[in-house]
Amino acid sequence: MYFFLILLTACGHSAETSSAQEKSTGQDVKDELTLAIGGEPDEGFDPTTGWGRYGSPLFQSTLLTFDQDFEIRNDLAVRYEVSEDGLEWKVNIRNDVKFSDGEPLTAKDVVFTFNTAKSSASIVDLTNLEKVEALDDQSIRFTLKHPQSTFIYLLASMGIVPEHAYTDSYNENPIGSGPFELVQWNKGEQLIVQANPYYYGKQPFFKKLNFVFLSEDAAFAAAKAGEVDVAAVTSVFAKEDITGMHLVELESADNRGIMLPYVHERKLEDGTLIGNNVTADQAIRKALNIAVDRQELVDGILEGYGTPAYSVADQLPWWNPDTVFEDGRMDAAKEMLEKAGWKIGKEGIREKNGLKAELTLLYPAGDQMRQSLSLAFADMVRPLGISIKTEDKSWNDLERLMHANPVMMGWGSHDPLEMYYIYSGDTRGEGFYNANYYKNPVVDEYLNKAIKANDQDEAKAFWQKAQWDGKTGFSVEGDAPWVWLVNLKHLYFVRNGLEIGEQKIQPHGHGWPVTDFIEEWYWKDEEDV
Repeated sequence: MYFFLILLTACGHSAETSSAQEKSTGQDVKDELTLAIGGEPDEGFDPTTGWGRYGSPLFQSTLLTFDQDFEIRNDLAVRYEVSEDGLEWKVNIRNDVKFSDGEPLTAKDVVFTFNTAKSSASIVDLTNLEKVEALDDQSIRFTLKHPQSTFIYLLASMGIVPEHAYTDSYNENPIGSGPFELVQWNKGEQLIVQANPYYYGKQPFFKKLNFVFLSEDAAFAAAKAGEVDVAAVTSVFAKEDITGMHLVELESADNRGIMLPYVHERKLEDGTLIGNNVTADQAIRKALNIAVDRQELVDGILEGYGTPAYSVADQLPWWNPDTVFEDGRMDAAKEMLEKAGWKIGKEGIREKNGLKAELTLLYPAGDQMRQSLSLAFADMVRPLGISIKTEDKSWNDLERLMHANPVMMGWGSHDPLEMYYIYSGDTRGEGFYNANYYKNPVVDEYLNKAIKANDQDEAKAFWQKAQWDGKTGFSVEGDAPWVWLVNLKHLYFVRNGLEIGEQKIQPHGHGWPVTDFIEEWYWKDEEDV
């Protein structure tokens, strides 16, 4: 027997368009845009290796999608079913879909996409997929090795590629069934796309998009010169005025926080040094968390363009609001350390059993924001009696040193599986996941139950309990293996009159997350501007 979940199709924007519409500059409206919204995708535009995980695949369609409120909606799918044991997912797709080359999209292309992604050895994790098969031209059955509630996020993020046109160079010459198709890619400079005439959804208002790859400074300069219609900027430029443009502030779960080594110092059999005897003490981890003033960091480092962060998933549907706590409590933090045996010693640095409360906080070289946050954090907790030295390191060095030193990191995903990767005892030491070797058997049980849940509401309850169940969890109320600091606001200067609509809470800044609903963008009527 199957549980039937029949989904509504997301509605497109119904705004009328007119050739008489005008930009604030008085020029005739064009049906094209120039965008400076982020860097060039290093790996190109192949969903089977990760393209589209942090925004719209642009060129490809997905089986399912999420609206601005994270409600599940159909894209290629017309319905999906999950078996009672959670091992079989059956998806029925539309019969009127064509790729941008005019060839029909069928179940065989879906099967090919997922099989290709599974064998790609990329960031796309399909290790739990036992097999995928086409039942007919419009029906697909996915069989999992174990129940996985988060499989729905793969169905909503994996762009479907064409079996007949997939080659070794597909990442540079993508063909898909999404709202746009690639016209020209001048590497290091720009990407030109146009509306896909075969797109089965509402045709985009804009027929041509020109993505220019500029540094943040250059993007701001281009906006100032009137050369782009949308420019992603940092908080450094956000308070500037640009004639004919306005600032759009988008909330995000794009966080920055400090990963604290959780275990005592030791060497693994392969010689890897893990753990830190200072941060292995829970009192140190909790004191750092409650002493720091996050709002002061938002105001001082982010110029006010952000929010305090208390978890890896603030404000997302699976977030537990009980993870919020009162910070900036220096006296309470000092008392906590005193009770734990950390006494003020020479030069105002605390000691316990001959161990000094001294740490080296690492951050990626060239990342000005993480550098500023690291320096500010070190200054902020100095009165606590904890001495923190900051050092910039290459990513290669960070990967080698991060298991034994605090590191300023950033996460933020539209998939709750990220929590599993960061906090599960099963992922200790796997790349940048759980690099601090955190483990709590109760948390592991909740995480595993969340993944195996058939119902998304049931899964959500377990995700929240893993954060804090009233007794334990990976939040500050519990084990506190991280000091989450701030969530960035994603900032864009947007041409007056350009309507980009309501956006989801933005994920980490990889890719182009603001393009999630770009087919719905349009120029507003002049009287509405």
